[in-house]
This record gives sequence, C-alpha cells and structure tokens, in this order.
Amino acid sequence: MIITDKIFYVGVNDRKKALFEGLWPLPNGVSYNSYLIADEKVCLVDTVEVDFFTQYLENIREVIGERPVDYLIINHMEPDHSGSIALIRKYYPGVKVIGNKKTFQMMQGFYGEGSDDDVEVKNGDTLSLGTLTLSFVMTPMVHWPETMMTLAAPTETAGASVLFSGDAFGCFGALNGGVIDSQINCDTFWLEMVRYYSNIVGKYGTPVQNALKKLAGVQLDYICSTHGPVWHEYIDKVVGIYDRLSLYKTEPGLVICYGTMYGNTERMAEHIARAASDAGVKNIVVYNVSKTHHSYILRDIFRYRGLIVGAPTYNTGLYHEMEVLLSEIAGKDIKGNHLLGWFGSHGWASKAVSEIKRWNDEHLHFEAVGDPVDMKQALTPETREQCEALGRAMAARLQE
Repeated sequence: MIITDKIFYVGVNDRKKALFEGLWPLPNGVSYNSYLIADEKVCLVDTVEVDFFTQYLENIREVIGERPVDYLIINHMEPDHSGSIALIRKYYPGVKVIGNKKTFQMMQGFYGEGSDDDVEVKNGDTLSLGTLTLSFVMTPMVHWPETMMTLAAPTETAGASVLFSGDAFGCFGALNGGVIDSQINCDTFWLEMVRYYSNIVGKYGTPVQNALKKLAGVQLDYICSTHGPVWHEYIDKVVGIYDRLSLYKTEPGLVICYGTMYGNTERMAEHIARAASDAGVKNIVVYNVSKTHHSYILRDIFRYRGLIVGAPTYNTGLYHEMEVLLSEIAGKDIKGNHLLGWFGSHGWASKAVSEIKRWNDEHLHFEAVGDPVDMKQALTPETREQCEALGRAMAARLQE
C-alpha cells in the first residue's frame, strides 16, 4: 500500500484477539502498523506482533523484492511493535536497529537482542536514506519511557512530510481494505480513538502536551501511527483530539454508572437520569458497571464533565465492580474540571455512600455536586425526590 512515492504500508490486521493487552475489548479488531521506506537505503519503521510475521515478511517482499533492509527504527518497544525484531535480524542479517538509549535497554531485557552495529539516537538527530532525511523526536512517557517519533522531512521532489508517531494518534479497529483516511469511512474510528487514548495513554496528559509542543509548527502531511488509519485529511482533527484529551477538556454531558443486585439501585439511576434530562442535559449515558466493559465507561468519563456513580453496600463495603471502576478512574489521574455526584443503597448497614465519598476525597478530587442519596432497602417517594434533586443539581452545575 503506497503512502508516498517512497513510503509504503506493510502492517497487518488482527481480527482474532478478543482483548488488547488482555484488558480492552476489540469488537472491530486492531491493526499493527509498520512502514517501509524504499529509498537509496531501505528502512523499516516498527515491526508487528510476532504471530503475524509470515504475512508481514510477505508484505515487505512485495515492496522491495530481494533488496536488503538497511535500517529498522523502533519508535516503541511494546511487543506488538517490537516483537518481530529477532526474526527481522534473521531474514535481514545486515540490518541496523535504530533507537534511543532506553530502547536498547528494553530490547536487551525483552529479547536479549543487541548488536554493535545498532545506532543510538537522541532528540534532533538525523539519518539520511538518500533522497529522504529522517529526524528523531524524543517523546518519553507517551506512554512508555522510551517512546519516540520519526519525521521524514519533505524534499524538493517529494513535498510530503510524514510523521511516524508510534502509538500516539492511534486507535482500535482493524483496517478493512484502505489504509489512508481519505480512502475509508472513518466514522467508526473516532470514539475508538478516544477509548484507546483514555484507557492506554490517558494518565500521561503532561507528556502528551510536551510532545505536541515539540511538533508545533512542524509541517505534517501524513501521520503514520502504529494502530489505525494513516491520517492525512483529518490531521487537524486528530491532533485536536489529542490536545483536548491531554488537557482533560470535556464536553457538556453526564455519565451515570451504577451497580445493582436486585434492581433497586438501578431505579435510583433511572430517576437521576430522567431529572437531569428534564433539566436540559442532552448528552447522558447510563451504564451498569457489571455489564458494560469499563473501557467504554472510562472513554465517556474522559469525554463528559459530569459523573454520577452509585452502588449498593456489599460485605460491609462498596459493591465490587464499582470499587474497581473508582480504582480505574483514580489510576488515570484525571485532572481538570470534572464534577461528581453519588448515591448508594443498603439493606441494614450503610457503607456505599461513605466509601464513594472517601474515594473522591482521597483519590479522585472531583468537584462534589448535589447531596448524596442513601437509600435503605427500596425506593420511597422521599428517596425518589432526593435522586431527582441530585440529577437537577448536576444539570444546573453543568449549565453554569
């Protein structure tokens, strides 16, 4: 697949894996993107998960035939991008691996790999392939400590500037035929980009901002990520999504998520949602934390400013799946202007409501909105009104 006259897509699709990293559902699969620069020197940029090496090798040979590969750039050492290093060395024994100091430390640790011919680069270093010159941009903690990006600068004869961005600007979803965004319908990728960012990169907003500052003012005609489409027509939108998410900026909207055993706590959530809607909030999503995978809930928490959570007391503590979700939210270190309301229920001894408050006081630090609602056993007219008041309070705060 041709990207420019010297740059080719040689990645693969994975439609078998159910969970990415053993954690995140892949209803539409995922791509492992690798790129080949066929200049006077031949350069691979990142590899693919080792299970797909046979197909990967065919893709490479389809472009260069029996030509040797001179360089292999590793922008990111996660095994879905570095897993084929040893086999590339076997089939192309003269290849020189290019990475930074931490790249090679990890490469030795993961694979026992290293060669005196490997080339260590620092921020701003360059490499000439003949017509094209590559430069290297260090982007640590986006989202591993060794991450970097590679920029193929435009030339007099080739006017395109191509950024090989590693995992940055990537998303879940296999590529169904086309590779470049102008060739495909990208509608399914936008929320999957937010889900990918929020669950994998979301904790590292400051490093993402640092990387964006390094790229500010750089001409970008193509962004070649390691997952998802090659961005060309939508570059401004893609960079804008990363800028907004890494600044923890939100849209007006409300996420309501609840745990329930027998439906009583669920009824509370429904009344809260109806009241917030009646008060003018249009973007409302309601999730059962035991049914919906938390990656989708976290995606929408990154999107929307308001959050209301509720669950029963269970084993003198908080309902397990809600405890897990709050732990996951805390682990993302979400900053900014998020709002939080909460509710709970109990049969004979109340604990859920106080536990949610403790999570917010000690870990989340979101702005508390409204009065928490604590229901004993089942919904009464009084607790229904309290739930509706909580929904209205959140709506009023969102609309200020």
